[in-house]
Amino acid sequence: MEHTTREGRLAAALVEVADTLTDTFDTGDYLRRLSDHCVELVSAWAAGVMLIDAGVPVSLAASSSREDVALDLLAAQRSGGPCLESYGSGRAVPPVSIGVAHAAARWPEFTERALRHGIVATFAVPVRRRDTLLGALNVFVPTVPDKASGDGCSEVLVAQALADAAALGLQNQRAYTQCRSLAGQLQEALSSRVRIEQAKGMLAERWQVGTDEAFSALRGHARRHRIPLDRVARSVIEGAVDDTELRPSPHTCRGLGE
Repeated sequence: MEHTTREGRLAAALVEVADTLTDTFDTGDYLRRLSDHCVELVSAWAAGVMLIDAGVPVSLAASSSREDVALDLLAAQRSGGPCLESYGSGRAVPPVSIGVAHAAARWPEFTERALRHGIVATFAVPVRRRDTLLGALNVFVPTVPDKASGDGCSEVLVAQALADAAALGLQNQRAYTQCRSLAGQLQEALSSRVRIEQAKGMLAERWQVGTDEAFSALRGHARRHRIPLDRVARSVIEGAVDDTELRPSPHTCRGLGE
């Protein structure tokens, strides 16, 4: 029953971690929740995520459980640690005793700080989507898990499943944000074009001139006052600009199209 319950919790966590297509997405909250799931599912002491770009840590987030400690241990890895090692190789760093790693001078700054915090063991898995590496998930556990001679122990496999789902979720969110930004830019460009055409038509009808002359007047006013053409068009539509400001005197009409 316990095994089934754990499987159910893992399935629910994977669904939640992969669900990122929302306008209210917050990276910090998302990574904290990912770390919380990891702590719960592998009975960890704490967990944290390091997002890395071009080999440089760019974002840190930790579980609600012992958050300050986890953040401190992530920060201690900027010169080396399980996160950077996992990110660099693209593979899991199997569970390792902090005492053993410290004695072997492996990650000196990180292990020294981990010992001060009473950390017994740790492991890390890459946050990756196919060939794209985004960072690493670091887990701090009270004991070295059984069968820790490789990266196939159940705790590592669970953490890797969560990290894989997170990589998918993060990439989907980035693509979603980019698409929404592009759609917004295209919509604004279309709306601007519509406003300019509307203002041009209003002036042409009001002045009883061609639309080309009306457009030249709009453009000339925008250039003289160094303001965007769309802003001039909006002022015309809203009646916020006087015709005498827009329409040049007859002797300058010839230069409108210049």
